[in-house]
Amino acid sequence: MPRIPTADLLDTLLDAESWRSWDAPVVDPPGSPQYRAELTQARAETGTDESVTTGSGRVSGVAVAVVAGNFDFLAGSVGAAAADRIVAAFDRATALGLPVLGLPTSGGTRMQEGTPAFLRMAGIAGAVRAHATAGLPYLVYLRHPTTGGVFATWGSLGDVTFAQPDSLTGFLGPRVYEGLYGESFPGGVQSGEGLTEAGVIDGVATPSQWRDIVARVLAVWRGRPDAGVAPPGWENPSPDVTHPPSNKAPERDPAGLEATAWEVIERTRDPARTGAAALIDDLPGAVELSGTLAGERAAATRLWLVTLDGTGCVVIAQDRARQEQCRARGAALGITAADLRVARRGMMLAERWALPLVTIVDTQGAELSPAAERGALAGEIARCLADLMHLRTATVSVLLGGGGGGGALALLPADRTLAASDAWVTPLPVEGASLISHRTPDRAAEIAEQQHIRATDLAHAGAVDRIVAAPSDDVAAWREVLAEEVSRAAAAGAGPLPRRWPGG
Repeated sequence: MPRIPTADLLDTLLDAESWRSWDAPVVDPPGSPQYRAELTQARAETGTDESVTTGSGRVSGVAVAVVAGNFDFLAGSVGAAAADRIVAAFDRATALGLPVLGLPTSGGTRMQEGTPAFLRMAGIAGAVRAHATAGLPYLVYLRHPTTGGVFATWGSLGDVTFAQPDSLTGFLGPRVYEGLYGESFPGGVQSGEGLTEAGVIDGVATPSQWRDIVARVLAVWRGRPDAGVAPPGWENPSPDVTHPPSNKAPERDPAGLEATAWEVIERTRDPARTGAAALIDDLPGAVELSGTLAGERAAATRLWLVTLDGTGCVVIAQDRARQEQCRARGAALGITAADLRVARRGMMLAERWALPLVTIVDTQGAELSPAAERGALAGEIARCLADLMHLRTATVSVLLGGGGGGGALALLPADRTLAASDAWVTPLPVEGASLISHRTPDRAAEIAEQQHIRATDLAHAGAVDRIVAAPSDDVAAWREVLAEEVSRAAAAGAGPLPRRWPGG
């Protein structure tokens, strides 16, 4: 299936001569000489400065904002500069009352920037949800190919979503699946047609057909009783919003901070490591809830109502022991779409009852399977992030151990974030990142060192507020720390919404 260049797609979708760019020059994040050379080469070859283009135009006379990917620029990957550009475009469209047309095409998060870039995907989901909360349409056209973190954020939050015919569209990259499991991904699942049949998206359409769909949808939206017009100035360019790394000094315990990235990954894969159940399960008065109330139960996520030092709260925890039990039974190891729907049930309960929410992250990653693709795993990651970024109650997240990919990120943004000194977060399993970069899983340890995954790296990026000793067997000490943070968060109340995380 041929890729559709952004310029050609905009010519098809927008009224003649209506396009206005919103893009200001980007500021590149720190990187290796090799990465800087790759950026220079990509700019020379594509004539663009980043993997994302934003601006405004008209469709049948109706003003719209546009956020479009460019696969030819480093496979459409989203780094910090591209993420900031996306957030700035949604913020501006929200302020101006404009619908947004999302035109993603991407292989996902930019591997060259590692975990700091991956964390920016949460901010994108928050900006998209703020736009939706303002009552504005978001219409998505998934171009060939759209995968990974882009599909799991702004690619899966549309009010109306269509895909290019015969497009590769899915959460998991086929090369990663083949490298990890030694077999090809089943055909037809990761396509616009397959996702339509599974009920994940609304349909497939050519660009000209999608322009007609957009025009009809906007006509319906414009027909609402309170319809207005775009305010003056919506076509004028404005600078991108940037969020530099945080300079705050997190509270920290020095124990365990000297370990290498690969060493902390190995520590969190130890079956004997203390997990969420040991922290929460036998708390006096704890009540565990089960399922989504819609016929589903989570494979590895648990939901409790608990009291911590006199403060009632809702706890959503990824139970690593249950993930291991699933693997022992031959089932998929990882966080499933049902797990995330249970998590969203907990979020909504915390909001309705005005209770602080605690999330505990401890997973090697989300489920990687055809069933996960058909079950809208990417969409549930996106919706979890969007809900969490807009929750109107105080939140505390705990990075207890492993933080693998979108399954971990879905529960990580919060007003306060704690991390065990040997915890970590990666955009995807490091073996998968090694397959993408080197076509072999054998360089996983090297990739882990390059991707800034450790708790200290996360603190520098503004994603962690407090680093504490690894849980080991000192459960009582961890409960004291958690109770202290919940009390602090409850006293402060919810932070500004949407949460500008990390570093905001």
